[in-house]
Amino acid sequence: MTPSVRTPAAWLAFALQMVLNFGLIILACILVVFLGKETLHLANVLLNVDEQTSSYLLIEGIVTYFLYFEFIALIVKYFQAGYHFPLRYFVYIGITAIIRLIIVDHKNPFDTLAYSIAILILVITLWLANSQRLKRE
Repeated sequence: MTPSVRTPAAWLAFALQMVLNFGLIILACILVVFLGKETLHLANVLLNVDEQTSSYLLIEGIVTYFLYFEFIALIVKYFQAGYHFPLRYFVYIGITAIIRLIIVDHKNPFDTLAYSIAILILVITLWLANSQRLKRE
């Protein structure tokens, strides 16, 4: 078999890769739109005069803003790393999402403790993923 001839499995893998790439490009565009909307929302919260409500909304908005940035960075890294999602980016997104959850819903102390333990587990996972034994990059 010559190198220029592809098997049906190789064609299928190529086609699915192109579908995935196209879907991620569309998702990145949608995230950029939401990032713009969040920017407008943050500007509106900054101009709000109710200080107590404004500070909680501002912190929640900033963490949500970081989530959008992290998802966009994940998509960029996917294309830069040769169609590979690095594990540590998912862990970063998980930590940020749980922090946002703690900021938004901190009424129940047991839930906050459980979220904190989940963050600790994710930080340990991140440390292990960045150790020399498991590092791929």
